[in-house]
Amino acid sequence: MGNRELLEAEDWNRRWDRLKIPTEVKRDTAQFGTKDLIAIFDRVLPRKGGIDILEIGAAPGRWLAYFKKNFHYNIHAIDYSSTGCQKMQENFDTLHLDATIYRMNILTSSLSEIPRFDIVYSFGFIEHFSDFSPVVAKHAELVKKGGLLIIGVPNFTGFTQTILRKTAPRIYTTHNTDAMDIEKWKIFEEQYQLAPIFTGYLGGLNLVHCKRCENRTAVNRTIRFFFKTLTRITEHMDFLRKFNSKHWSPYLLGIYRKE
Repeated sequence: MGNRELLEAEDWNRRWDRLKIPTEVKRDTAQFGTKDLIAIFDRVLPRKGGIDILEIGAAPGRWLAYFKKNFHYNIHAIDYSSTGCQKMQENFDTLHLDATIYRMNILTSSLSEIPRFDIVYSFGFIEHFSDFSPVVAKHAELVKKGGLLIIGVPNFTGFTQTILRKTAPRIYTTHNTDAMDIEKWKIFEEQYQLAPIFTGYLGGLNLVHCKRCENRTAVNRTIRFFFKTLTRITEHMDFLRKFNSKHWSPYLLGIYRKE
């Protein structure tokens, strides 16, 4: 049957069409999981000139702006959404950042004309496919030997899964929760010769994804209000970031060196 995309290009076009720019990741406004990502990147990623970094599924370029400003990398982006690419270019122009944008579908397009990069990453991308392993293979193909591959996905497993099935069933079904199981990542780690530098769940005890709500029934609105309130309280409790688990942490991250 082939590898199905769980979200269509038009879904992404509608999403990016509503986006307000400029938008970027900033240290001083980062919350929970984003704080943890920044801390790990500070510890692991190289800081030297001439490094080329590529984001796959890059619109609107928030993290690329962060890497340009904080690591001084040469930034590159791939996205197949026409609106996403347009908005991303507008975002970079507004932020006065130089970037190379490729509009393409990495699964159906030849990658032979695209250069190889020192760092390739995606955040919230591989889980939108029915089979995520071939998607990771395309990521790895674009990494130079000895370079770094970074994969990040939201975590909808554990307790969050129970809530989303009721309050946001479409969001839940457009995400492949197998891609959120760290044990299943071992398959592609071995298959594509990726040496782990860091793998783990991030964001601590934080049920932020449970705020999502599509069907605004009285019960679902009550559930949403409860988790919005809970998140507002817990986001100020930094000690909760130490308690990471598949069952309640909002994010899963892997950083690998391509052998």
